[in-house]
Amino acid sequence: VQDVASSQDPGSGGEEGSRRRWKEEISQILREIQAPLSPLLLRLCHWLLPKLLTRLFLGVQLHRGQLEMVLRAARTPEVPLVFLCSHRSQVDGPLLSFILLSQGIGVPRVAVSARTSPRLRSLLQRLGGIFLPSGMAQTWSDRDEGLPGAVLDVYVQEVLRSRQPLVLFLEEPPAALQLTDPARRWLLRLLRALRDGAVPDVLVVPVGIAYDVAP
Repeated sequence: VQDVASSQDPGSGGEEGSRRRWKEEISQILREIQAPLSPLLLRLCHWLLPKLLTRLFLGVQLHRGQLEMVLRAARTPEVPLVFLCSHRSQVDGPLLSFILLSQGIGVPRVAVSARTSPRLRSLLQRLGGIFLPSGMAQTWSDRDEGLPGAVLDVYVQEVLRSRQPLVLFLEEPPAALQLTDPARRWLLRLLRALRDGAVPDVLVVPVGIAYDVAP
């Protein structure tokens, strides 16, 4: 991050002023990516979500054998879990988060589409949602990601080091079976974290969610 900031620094305002300006910009990028988790909101949603699910669906089926494999993987020391999931509806994120939390795996960080209102974005961030920084929204070249890309690299490395479960959706509903640009950017961060030795290994868990009728 320091290398990228230095390469973009025009050199005006003095060294101290430049350092302060870059620190503020980096903090702003981090605030766009995530917000502190709210234990109160998490408990409230953990109580409300089952009531919502009973209104949306006749039933929710969970493959016990696959769940046992996930729980076994979660006990692997020093190895973070990354869930790669197809995206069938906007219910996928809350549903998967609820299952992981209820099984004692922890509150996952869930990559969310940028196409959300500011209020909904603020709420989802308090529940574990993470977003690409706005500076990357209009950038298509990895070489032009600049400071937002560098901060995102470090952020993903810290999430993996702290063994927070990470959920990445590979497409946007309605699912087109095509890797989206945001998904590609998140996956690129995983590859860089492994290449740079930020973590020794990552357990990738494929997740499938299907609906008789998509909500």
